[in-house]
Amino acid sequence: MADARMPITKAGLVRLKDELKRLKYAERPKIVKEIAEARSHGDLSENAEYHAAKEKQSHLEGRIAQVEDWIARAEVIDVSRHKGDRVVFGATVTLADADSGDEVRYRIVGELEADLKRARISVTSPIARALIGKTEGDVVKVRSPGGEREYEISLVEFIEEEVPASEEPSGE
Repeated sequence: MADARMPITKAGLVRLKDELKRLKYAERPKIVKEIAEARSHGDLSENAEYHAAKEKQSHLEGRIAQVEDWIARAEVIDVSRHKGDRVVFGATVTLADADSGDEVRYRIVGELEADLKRARISVTSPIARALIGKTEGDVVKVRSPGGEREYEISLVEFIEEEVPASEEPSGE
Protein backbone atom coordinates (compact mmCIF):
# COMPACT_ATOMS: atom_id res chain seq x y z
CA MET A 1 0.00 0.00 0.00
CA ALA A 2 1.13 3.51 -0.76
CA ASP A 3 2.05 5.95 2.00
CA ALA A 4 -0.13 8.68 0.52
CA ARG A 5 -2.33 10.64 2.91
CA MET A 6 -6.04 9.98 2.52
CA PRO A 7 -8.51 12.85 2.95
CA ILE A 8 -11.35 12.03 5.34
CA THR A 9 -13.93 13.93 7.36
CA LYS A 10 -13.98 13.87 11.19
CA ALA A 11 -17.10 11.70 11.12
CA GLY A 12 -15.44 9.32 8.64
CA LEU A 13 -12.46 8.89 10.95
CA VAL A 14 -14.78 8.21 13.90
CA ARG A 15 -16.53 5.50 11.87
CA LEU A 16 -13.17 3.89 11.01
CA LYS A 17 -12.07 3.93 14.64
CA ASP A 18 -15.43 2.43 15.68
CA GLU A 19 -14.99 -0.34 13.12
CA LEU A 20 -11.46 -1.05 14.36
CA LYS A 21 -12.68 -1.20 17.96
CA ARG A 22 -15.48 -3.62 16.98
CA LEU A 23 -13.09 -5.83 15.00
CA LYS A 24 -10.49 -5.99 17.77
CA TYR A 25 -12.69 -6.19 20.85
CA ALA A 26 -15.82 -8.00 19.63
CA GLU A 27 -14.99 -9.99 16.49
CA ARG A 28 -11.45 -11.11 17.40
CA PRO A 29 -12.41 -12.65 20.80
CA LYS A 30 -15.41 -14.35 19.18
CA ILE A 31 -13.16 -16.04 16.60
CA VAL A 32 -10.63 -17.04 19.27
CA LYS A 33 -13.49 -18.82 21.10
CA GLU A 34 -14.58 -20.52 17.87
CA ILE A 35 -11.03 -21.77 17.29
CA ALA A 36 -10.76 -23.07 20.88
CA GLU A 37 -14.14 -24.81 20.57
CA ALA A 38 -13.18 -26.42 17.26
CA ARG A 39 -9.77 -27.43 18.64
CA SER A 40 -11.49 -29.27 21.51
CA HIS A 41 -13.15 -31.56 18.97
CA GLY A 42 -9.88 -33.43 18.44
CA ASP A 43 -7.93 -34.25 15.26
CA LEU A 44 -7.22 -30.91 13.53
CA SER A 45 -6.26 -32.46 10.19
CA GLU A 46 -9.89 -33.29 9.37
CA ASN A 47 -11.59 -30.65 11.50
CA ALA A 48 -13.57 -28.45 9.07
CA GLU A 49 -14.80 -26.15 11.87
CA TYR A 50 -11.22 -25.47 12.95
CA HIS A 51 -10.03 -24.72 9.42
CA ALA A 52 -13.06 -22.47 8.75
CA ALA A 53 -12.43 -20.55 12.00
CA LYS A 54 -8.73 -20.15 11.18
CA GLU A 55 -9.61 -18.82 7.71
CA LYS A 56 -12.11 -16.41 9.26
CA GLN A 57 -9.37 -15.28 11.67
CA SER A 58 -7.01 -14.68 8.77
CA HIS A 59 -9.58 -12.51 6.95
CA LEU A 60 -10.31 -10.58 10.16
CA GLU A 61 -6.63 -9.88 10.84
CA GLY A 62 -6.24 -8.67 7.25
CA ARG A 63 -9.18 -6.29 7.69
CA ILE A 64 -7.77 -5.02 11.01
CA ALA A 65 -4.42 -4.30 9.33
CA GLN A 66 -6.19 -2.51 6.47
CA VAL A 67 -8.29 -0.31 8.78
CA GLU A 68 -5.22 0.48 10.93
CA ASP A 69 -3.37 1.54 7.77
CA TRP A 70 -6.24 3.79 6.68
CA ILE A 71 -6.37 5.41 10.13
CA ALA A 72 -2.61 5.96 10.09
CA ARG A 73 -2.80 7.66 6.68
CA ALA A 74 -6.00 9.62 7.35
CA GLU A 75 -5.78 13.36 6.84
CA VAL A 76 -8.79 14.86 8.57
CA ILE A 77 -10.28 17.77 6.68
CA ASP A 78 -12.26 20.11 8.94
CA VAL A 79 -15.23 20.95 6.73
CA SER A 80 -16.49 23.57 9.20
CA ARG A 81 -13.48 25.76 8.33
CA HIS A 82 -14.53 26.07 4.66
CA LYS A 83 -16.64 29.00 3.58
CA GLY A 84 -17.86 30.49 0.32
CA ASP A 85 -19.43 29.04 -2.77
CA ARG A 86 -16.44 27.18 -4.30
CA VAL A 87 -16.68 23.37 -4.42
CA VAL A 88 -13.89 21.67 -2.47
CA PHE A 89 -13.50 18.43 -0.49
CA GLY A 90 -16.25 18.14 2.10
CA ALA A 91 -18.71 20.41 0.32
CA THR A 92 -22.36 19.46 0.09
CA VAL A 93 -23.42 20.44 -3.42
CA THR A 94 -26.95 20.79 -4.77
CA LEU A 95 -27.14 20.33 -8.52
CA ALA A 96 -29.98 20.98 -10.93
CA ASP A 97 -30.14 18.72 -13.99
CA ALA A 98 -30.02 21.09 -17.00
CA ASP A 99 -32.53 18.96 -18.96
CA SER A 100 -35.10 17.92 -16.36
CA GLY A 101 -34.54 20.52 -13.64
CA ASP A 102 -34.44 17.68 -11.08
CA GLU A 103 -32.22 18.42 -8.12
CA VAL A 104 -29.67 16.09 -6.56
CA ARG A 105 -27.49 16.72 -3.55
CA TYR A 106 -24.09 15.15 -2.93
CA ARG A 107 -21.43 15.46 -0.30
CA ILE A 108 -17.88 15.15 -1.60
CA VAL A 109 -15.91 12.85 0.69
CA GLY A 110 -12.82 10.64 0.69
CA GLU A 111 -12.82 7.29 -1.09
CA LEU A 112 -13.28 5.39 2.19
CA GLU A 113 -16.47 7.30 2.99
CA ALA A 114 -18.14 7.17 -0.43
CA ASP A 115 -21.66 5.74 -0.23
CA LEU A 116 -24.06 6.59 -3.04
CA LYS A 117 -27.07 5.45 -0.97
CA ARG A 118 -26.20 8.20 1.52
CA ALA A 119 -25.43 10.71 -1.30
CA ARG A 120 -21.69 10.70 -0.54
CA ILE A 121 -19.48 10.66 -3.59
CA SER A 122 -15.75 10.09 -3.70
CA VAL A 123 -13.56 13.09 -4.42
CA THR A 124 -12.06 10.91 -7.21
CA SER A 125 -15.41 10.17 -8.90
CA PRO A 126 -16.12 11.74 -12.32
CA ILE A 127 -18.87 13.99 -10.97
CA ALA A 128 -16.76 15.23 -8.03
CA ARG A 129 -13.79 15.88 -10.32
CA ALA A 130 -16.08 17.92 -12.60
CA LEU A 131 -17.35 19.94 -9.60
CA ILE A 132 -14.11 20.67 -7.71
CA GLY A 133 -13.10 24.31 -8.09
CA LYS A 134 -16.42 25.41 -9.59
CA THR A 135 -18.81 27.85 -7.89
CA GLU A 136 -22.55 28.35 -7.48
CA GLY A 137 -24.15 29.17 -10.83
CA ASP A 138 -21.53 27.29 -12.87
CA VAL A 139 -22.71 24.65 -15.33
CA VAL A 140 -20.70 21.43 -15.42
CA LYS A 141 -20.69 18.57 -17.89
CA VAL A 142 -20.33 15.09 -16.43
CA ARG A 143 -19.62 11.99 -18.45
CA SER A 144 -21.36 8.93 -17.08
CA PRO A 145 -22.08 5.45 -18.41
CA GLY A 146 -25.49 6.81 -19.50
CA GLY A 147 -23.88 9.60 -21.55
CA GLU A 148 -22.96 13.22 -20.90
CA ARG A 149 -25.19 15.28 -18.59
CA GLU A 150 -25.19 18.95 -17.68
CA TYR A 151 -25.81 20.23 -14.18
CA GLU A 152 -25.99 23.72 -12.75
CA ILE A 153 -24.49 24.15 -9.29
CA SER A 154 -27.35 25.74 -7.36
CA LEU A 155 -25.92 25.59 -3.84
CA VAL A 156 -22.58 24.88 -2.12
CA GLU A 157 -22.69 24.28 1.63
CA PHE A 158 -20.17 23.22 4.24
CA ILE A 159 -21.99 21.12 6.81
CA GLU A 160 -19.91 19.13 9.27
CA GLU A 161 -21.57 15.90 10.29
CA GLU A 162 -22.44 15.72 13.95
CA VAL A 163 -19.87 13.66 15.83
CA PRO A 164 -20.96 12.83 19.38
CA ALA A 165 -18.50 14.36 21.89
CA SER A 166 -17.65 10.91 23.26
CA GLU A 167 -16.56 9.88 19.78
CA GLU A 168 -14.40 12.87 18.86
CA PRO A 169 -11.32 11.61 17.04
CA SER A 170 -8.22 11.84 19.18
CA GLY A 171 -4.69 12.36 18.01
CA GLU A 172 -3.85 8.64 18.27
